[in-house]
Amino acid sequence: MSIADVTETNLLKLIFNATAWANYADNAATSPQTNIGVALHTADPGDSGTASTSEVAYTSYTRVNVARTTGGWTVTNNSVSPVANIDFPAGTGGSGTVTHFSTSKSNASPPTGAQDILFSGTVTPNIVTGNGVTPRLTTASTITLD
Repeated sequence: MSIADVTETNLLKLIFNATAWANYADNAATSPQTNIGVALHTADPGDSGTASTSEVAYTSYTRVNVARTTGGWTVTNNSVSPVANIDFPAGTGGSGTVTHFSTSKSNASPPTGAQDILFSGTVTPNIVTGNGVTPRLTTASTITLD
C-alpha cells in the first residue's frame, strides 16, 4: 500500500507548517503546537524511541525549537526541510558523534524530556561534537515520505 504524493505533502504541511488540509484536518485546537523540537542522536532512536533516546550529551547541548510555520520549514512535494540552518549550542566540553536527528512535539524552550518523535533521519556526514564545535543541520537536511 502506498500513500499518494498529494496526501504526503498535505500531511507534512499540517505537521510542519500548521496549514489546514481542507475537509480533513485543521490547526484549530485550543493550544496548537507553535514549534517543532529538533534533537541530535548518537544512534538511530528507532520507531519506538523518544527524543531522548540515544540523545547526544556534549556539554551545553540542548534541543532547538523551529517555528511550525512556512518561515520555519519548507514543504515541497513529499519532503520537508528547514528554511534556515538549525544551529545547536556550541560545545563547551564532552564529546559524541551525531549520526541521527529527530523532530518532536515541543513542550518548552528549549524542548526537554522524552517527547514522542514525529520523524527521524540520518545525519551525513556525521558530526563529531566537542569543545568549540557548533553542530548544524543545514537547509539540505530533508525528511522525505515515500
